[in-house]
Amino acid sequence: MSITYKQLAAGLVLAFGGLASAQAATLTISCGNNAADVEFCGKFAEEWGQKNGHTVKMYTPPASTTDNLALLRQQFAAKSSDLDVIMIDVVWPGVIKDHLVDLKKYSKGVEKDHFPAIVANNTVDGKLLGIPWFTDAGLLFYRKDLLAKHGVKVPQTWEDLAAGAKKIQDAERASSPDFQGFVFQAKAYEGLTCDALEWVVSYGGGTIIDGKGNITINNPQAAKALDAAASWIGTIAPSGVLNYGEEDSRGVWQNGKAAFMRNWPYAWSLGQAADSPIKDKIGVAALPAGTGPGAKKAATLGGWQLAVNKYSKNVDAAASLALYMASAEIQKKRAVGGSYNPTIPALYKDADIAKANPFMVELLDVFTNAAARPATATGLKYPEVSNAFWDATHDVLSKKSTGAESVKKLEAKLKQIKKAKW
Repeated sequence: MSITYKQLAAGLVLAFGGLASAQAATLTISCGNNAADVEFCGKFAEEWGQKNGHTVKMYTPPASTTDNLALLRQQFAAKSSDLDVIMIDVVWPGVIKDHLVDLKKYSKGVEKDHFPAIVANNTVDGKLLGIPWFTDAGLLFYRKDLLAKHGVKVPQTWEDLAAGAKKIQDAERASSPDFQGFVFQAKAYEGLTCDALEWVVSYGGGTIIDGKGNITINNPQAAKALDAAASWIGTIAPSGVLNYGEEDSRGVWQNGKAAFMRNWPYAWSLGQAADSPIKDKIGVAALPAGTGPGAKKAATLGGWQLAVNKYSKNVDAAASLALYMASAEIQKKRAVGGSYNPTIPALYKDADIAKANPFMVELLDVFTNAAARPATATGLKYPEVSNAFWDATHDVLSKKSTGAESVKKLEAKLKQIKKAKW
């Protein structure tokens, strides 16, 4: 059983199994918000509780990562102990660093088994603020059966995708009038920052702000990337995509109503479920490249970490739970059952994981070379930077602005946010 953030805010926390005793702790862990998150977080947290004589409750955060962060910041401002173990996005450690426990005291060096770049991302001012839980990168999902039926190859460029999606969409609408060529995340939130960064990087337009903190977004290739994406709305993507998050996209896709989808790896196992209309019809590939100078394939780095709330009344137990959930044993079970990409390189050689998720091994370079959002360079100001970027992108997608106009305005806005320094 899960609880919503509204219930948590009201203090109406529901127990999620586990065994309790008079001396036992009661802990609340933040899991994700889709069906796979609930299943492959809650049951392992309960398992830990049973082994250790504790009660574990599961908290389901808002679906939007933007709303999730805002709510966490309210909780931290109140020094709330409601949450013990918190699932944090890869771009949050620098933003909420003052409210998290340094896990080095508890980890006994186990972080060395994880991807070094993710550990470095989670280390702020020498403190390990999150233990890597799963990594992520944007992927292209496609209908193998429909590409074969209509003679369309897996797209290597966004132009290829637009042409192939249109061909399949036009043909399929004869029998399915609401069929779409391509669905993705275009709502004005952090998910759009992820999608749009992929477009911009793939067209050779840089990473919004470079590693030295220089604002680089105002360039012709970035403008071209946003204009290309805007051309998809109303042609191969429905206008409703302007309000789509991850689960909205997946709903259309998994109901068999789209040829292509951009999403995260979790969508694989759900699409392969026994009751899925598209089971065994799904292909997964790297996202396409743009065109022009510097064009290349690009995927935004995602992923989540487990952190311990500094205000928890049970810090030691919470750290033990976080490390258990991020262990190789649990990461393997989550990879096989829920298609969550492990953060432990050795697991990519595991035969069970490779069999359940062939794309993980085939596309390992996508995950290890994904483009990072400019969170490290901008620190505490990253949420403002991202908000400005997704708003500028949304203006282009909704035809309120051109790519060139939008990146020029965005540059000015980012200079305001930066002021003297990040």
